[in-house]
Amino acid sequence: MSALHALIRKDLILYLSNRRAQLISLLLPIALGTFFGYLFGGSGTSNNGKIEVALVRLDDSSISRKIAAGLKADSALHVQELPQAVAQDQVRQGKLSAAIVLPAGFGDAAKKAFFVGRDKPEIPLYYDPSQGAVLAMVKGMLTQYVMQNVSAEMFDIKAADSYINTSIEALQKSGAQNPDLLKMLSSIKEYQSHAAKAVSDADGKSQAGLAQATLSVPYATRDQALTSGMQKYNGYAHSFAGMSVQFILFMGIDAGIAVLLWRRMGLWNRLLAAPVTLDTVLLARALSCAIIAFALLCVIFLFAMLVLKVQIAGSLPGFIGVGVSFALVTASFGLLIAAFGKTPEAARGLAMFATLIMVMLGGAWVPAFLFPQWLQTLTLAMPTRWAVDGFDAMTWRGLGFAAALPAIAVQLGFTALFGSLAIWKFRRDAQRE
Repeated sequence: MSALHALIRKDLILYLSNRRAQLISLLLPIALGTFFGYLFGGSGTSNNGKIEVALVRLDDSSISRKIAAGLKADSALHVQELPQAVAQDQVRQGKLSAAIVLPAGFGDAAKKAFFVGRDKPEIPLYYDPSQGAVLAMVKGMLTQYVMQNVSAEMFDIKAADSYINTSIEALQKSGAQNPDLLKMLSSIKEYQSHAAKAVSDADGKSQAGLAQATLSVPYATRDQALTSGMQKYNGYAHSFAGMSVQFILFMGIDAGIAVLLWRRMGLWNRLLAAPVTLDTVLLARALSCAIIAFALLCVIFLFAMLVLKVQIAGSLPGFIGVGVSFALVTASFGLLIAAFGKTPEAARGLAMFATLIMVMLGGAWVPAFLFPQWLQTLTLAMPTRWAVDGFDAMTWRGLGFAAALPAIAVQLGFTALFGSLAIWKFRRDAQRE
């Protein structure tokens, strides 16, 4: 038992002596658990970002104006009124989740269809196919405000009863009459004809009760997923973009840790003693890492294309540009780890923590549109966000080369930043030695 006790005591002392490993072991689950808990409701209050929606109002009726006002006032939505072409383009590029089009004559047509259930006006609803859950939420909110405002006008005793008359005539001509509905409409007509100019609060409540007697939602939607490519949305394209970014960055960590192991074993000093400059050694290390990273990316997406039908529906040069720039980010990140890491063990823990945070905020695990608005803005400072969005744009979104340029430019900027810091640190250490 004394030997067992001594071995256990030795392992515990070694673990407790590595303060950085302890810190990472505690910080990582705390940070990830806090993030996902906050994202999905926290202690009972939801902090998710508002759904970005465009509203195209081609109808100027009072009903359409009230529907627009209700949607804009909803705490779950951020509504912008835009021209139809602009709204479609914003949805196509992933800048908006959906676009609602209230067509010309919608208010009158909705009132005519309220009781009859025929000749319903159609609301075009354009949506980002990667946000299918959002579509259901938007349709639910739209139904709420349409029903609320159409029923309010249909049962307004101050309004003209022409739509009631039209509904009664349509039901009487219909082959499948509904006696109860006809009786109700006749009662409403009789009530309207004898109503006073003002109604009491109790009368208002009875009006709401009548509104609940409607039999049909007075409109239909025409849902259309918007992408620029000819292919339909393929969810594997986004998941492979996110997982490629994550695991290729892990490869960059290994490349940086390898340099630290060379230093520990003395191989790094032998390499620098050869007739080559430090810059040449660092450049060779970075380029070899970038080549490996890009090759891994190509193989991963080749599998997705052959097996899971993922397609590069956008620009192939754009896809290559995003891939090469991300490979360079990975290589410079590896150099940064090698330059500032003290020991392989400590550097690995910190690098894993930084990588998981970048991947998490980059939208690789959870789509960025679920983040609160302030966090969506913050994630633009992450190279992973630009990489994932760039791959999405070049695959299932089907966008052109111009859409890849921002992602390429930002990633090259991070490459220059990481690489400059790493070279500065390596040169400084070389001067000290």
